[in-house]
Amino acid sequence: MTQTQRVVVTGATGTVGRQVVAELLDRGHEVRALTRDAAKAAFPAGVDVVEGDLTEPDGLVPALEGVTGLHLITFGGAAFSPLETGPRILELAKSAGVRRVTVLHGGAPTPLEDAVRADDGVDWTVLMPVEFMANALEWADGIVTSGEVREPFVDRLSAMVHESDIGAVAAVALTEEGHGGQEHVITGPDVLTVGDKVRTIAAAVGRDITLVELTEEQAVAQWRAAGLPEDTIGFLLMAYGDTPEVGRTVSGTVEKVTGRPARPFTRWAAEHADAFTGQS
Repeated sequence: MTQTQRVVVTGATGTVGRQVVAELLDRGHEVRALTRDAAKAAFPAGVDVVEGDLTEPDGLVPALEGVTGLHLITFGGAAFSPLETGPRILELAKSAGVRRVTVLHGGAPTPLEDAVRADDGVDWTVLMPVEFMANALEWADGIVTSGEVREPFVDRLSAMVHESDIGAVAAVALTEEGHGGQEHVITGPDVLTVGDKVRTIAAAVGRDITLVELTEEQAVAQWRAAGLPEDTIGFLLMAYGDTPEVGRTVSGTVEKVTGRPARPFTRWAAEHADAFTGQS
């Protein structure tokens, strides 16, 4: 166990941020969770919840006092636009004594990540997770109401990662030596098709689930009906129709960094079974 440290987690109410908070607590560290609305944060006892906005970095000074690690996201504000405030955030962090910074990769180059990579005054680590297992929650309504999953490209491969493992890798990089200047590609332990995922969820909930393969045109119509913007639809067609090798290759990063195997999708499905039965 490393010496107890205090870490600021931004984006703390997000899918990954909550896991970073949880993993740091499990490892015995002190956590300061940054959120734009502390009243809605709902963190465990012992978490120091502070309000702040990454689009207004000078307001972060009190939150950075006495911390050694800082977890960053690359989007901020009410509109979740790419942050342009990276250089100022890093300047304030270093002045406060922050030694280690992790940044959650947003799927493409962003100004904040670029600023972090260019800074040699802190030990930075870029976290590059592949598809989140939590993405399967998008199927919950269809499974509950009709017992179906409707997806295109059902043979596509994914080394999807449990969001808790992203948090675990972040927690280690934020509190231990040896991760500065590195990209950590974070995956699960298996490569799965859509059919594999559906069968795993079916086993977890104890019911049959039908997988309906959509054509590309049907998928686009479904996504538009759901209100997805055209750039998101274009990204999904690219990611699902021709998944990059990095997204379908097991990296082994979780075990290398944390010392334990990555959590499998069977575990995630069991943990979230209620979402697929209408009980959540």
